[in-house]
Amino acid sequence: MTTLVSTSDTLTRDALAVLQPGFTGTTAPDWLLRRIGEGLSAVGLFGRNITSPEQLAALTAQLRAERDDVLVAIDEEGGDVTRLEVRTGSSFPGNYALGVADDTELTRAVAAELGRRLAACGVDLNWAPSADINSNPNNPVIGVRSFGADRELVERHTAAYVEGLQSAGVAACTKHFPGHGDTGVDSHHALPRIDVDLATLHARELGPFRAAVAAGSKAVMSAHILLPALDPDRPATLSPQILTGLLREELGYQGLIVTDGMEMQAVAATYGIERGSVLAIAAGADAICVGGGLADEETVLRLRDALVTAVHHGDLPEERLVDAAARVRALADWTRRARGAEREPGAASEEGTAPGSGRADVGLVAARRAVKLTAARLPYEPPSTAPYVAALTPIANIAVGDETPWGVAAELDALLPGTASGSYGETDDARGPADEVLAAAGDRRIVAVVRDAHRHPWMMRALDALVVARPDTVVVEMGVNGMTPRGALHIATHGAARVCGRAAAEVIAGAGA
Repeated sequence: MTTLVSTSDTLTRDALAVLQPGFTGTTAPDWLLRRIGEGLSAVGLFGRNITSPEQLAALTAQLRAERDDVLVAIDEEGGDVTRLEVRTGSSFPGNYALGVADDTELTRAVAAELGRRLAACGVDLNWAPSADINSNPNNPVIGVRSFGADRELVERHTAAYVEGLQSAGVAACTKHFPGHGDTGVDSHHALPRIDVDLATLHARELGPFRAAVAAGSKAVMSAHILLPALDPDRPATLSPQILTGLLREELGYQGLIVTDGMEMQAVAATYGIERGSVLAIAAGADAICVGGGLADEETVLRLRDALVTAVHHGDLPEERLVDAAARVRALADWTRRARGAEREPGAASEEGTAPGSGRADVGLVAARRAVKLTAARLPYEPPSTAPYVAALTPIANIAVGDETPWGVAAELDALLPGTASGSYGETDDARGPADEVLAAAGDRRIVAVVRDAHRHPWMMRALDALVVARPDTVVVEMGVNGMTPRGALHIATHGAARVCGRAAAEVIAGAGA
């Protein structure tokens, strides 16, 4: 590919500095190391890049051998959205479970322990937490990633999470500004629109972001959503009114503004990633996240050259690009100093001693705290023999992905060896897959596991049929808690992380914590 200007040119280095690309593989490809040497200041990691903490630490060391101040970012929310434990399920419950427990010290401790693990692997920027208020229970992409539907609850837990994560020297990136909770469309697929008035936005959506700013969040991620009350023409990521006028000037935020994935269809389908990236930087964003789906050198070069060309043609003020690159480097400097403090013996700061810091089991403690039980009239009797687990499985959204195991089968088998299981999808049958489950279960006790059942009528039909046929059925609800309790025992875990499954399995088996 023909470059527009020399790679040693300051403008080109600034254009590279504002990119946060991904890549494929568990070691850094040569092209990525070369571009880091030329000025690329950040790299984004996903599940495809990680096999173990040891491998991740080696990867980040490889990146920093090229340049010590490179930002290594990850999309590690804990709970349903995990990259660090993508193949096993997370050791931490997600935001929804933490909101149900409603203990800000616990949230702070969970975030601190997650940050400690990320820092130990060399990761220093986490695209978390989600500060969205789950005001639309049918939201297809936020759900359990939100602390809840109450503004004040989301505010206090967002602040606690930011403080806990950053106490470990890992920068928080609060998302998705100015709030993705009241959407019925996944911005990975199309452009969501929130048609509420300005007063509602200020009274509801913006509260958690004000709390994050007050807590010192080092970064904020923009949302690819259209809010006509703020800007009728452009989504938030591309809107000067929203990023500069609202976030910078009105909320007084001075940290790094990162875009959501620029390849997501909410922006890419209308603007393309090159023009979208130019408009985002011009609007006030400082860093372009790209690489969840596009992860190659050509993408990096296309975006670099688009930014340089925009400056040359007068479509992007050079001082705006310079300012954006400077903000990226300022955050990189903070993270480098934080890593240095961690390496010095006895240099743990007051921040580094956050409640629960270093407590490996804090995620399971939190998951247990979030479990809510509803029993039928008769006392619940745990299975005397290994049960049958039927997972009624929806199609996973892109943010969660389909790589990460979920449910209770593996955890229950550890407590009740011989537990059998099956996964069932949507069917056209009026009873859903209930008859298949009954046939597979035979005489075993049935444990029916659902995820966001309130959004999937076929799951509800199947559950009703199972409970009628087998009144001793145990129901485990692992998504947003939106259904009337059913079964001999209804267990709401408020998330599908591995530790949520463990907490549910303990209850089913009658095993005390």
